[in-house]
Amino acid sequence: MFTLHRTTTRIAICCSAAVLAACAKKDNAAVDTTASSSASTTTATTTTPAPATASANLADFAGKWNVRSVPVSGDTTPTTYVLTATSSTTGWSMKFPGRAPVAARITVAGDSVEIDAGPYSSVRRKGVTVTTNGGLRVKNGGLVGTITAHYKVKTPDSVLVLNTTGTRAK
Repeated sequence: MFTLHRTTTRIAICCSAAVLAACAKKDNAAVDTTASSSASTTTATTTTPAPATASANLADFAGKWNVRSVPVSGDTTPTTYVLTATSSTTGWSMKFPGRAPVAARITVAGDSVEIDAGPYSSVRRKGVTVTTNGGLRVKNGGLVGTITAHYKVKTPDSVLVLNTTGTRAK
C-alpha cells in the first residue's frame, strides 16, 4: 500500500512537470518564432539601452515648501505644513501650524526623495502618535507624491494614505 501511494505521487509529479514543460515550450516557441522572423528580415539589429532613471538633484528640493496632504480615501480635509528642505540629506524638517518642527530623514531614490518622520503627535488624530513615510519628487516646479501615515492605535484604521502637493513658499 505504501509503495502504491509513493508510485501514484511520483506519477502525479511527473505529469505535472510534463504539462508545465509543454506550456513553457509553447511560450518560448512563440517568442523564438517572433525573434527569428524579425531577425530574418533585418540584416543588422541595434539595441538601445533603456533610458537611465534620472537621479534626484537635492538642489531642486532645497528651500521652503507649503505642503498640502489630502487622504486618498475621499476625505477632503487637508493637512498643511511647511517643509524645509536642504541640498543635502540632512537638515530637513516639517513645521505644522502652532507646533515645533519635526525632523525628517530623507534618502534619494531615483528621481524622488523618500521622506520619513516621527514618531510625533498627530495633527489629524488628537492624542495619537504617528510615523509618516513616503516619496516626493519635483514636477513642473512643484512637489508631488504620496505620504503614508502609520498611527499607533490598535484598530484597523491605523494607516492613512495621503496625496501630497507642495508649492514654493514666498
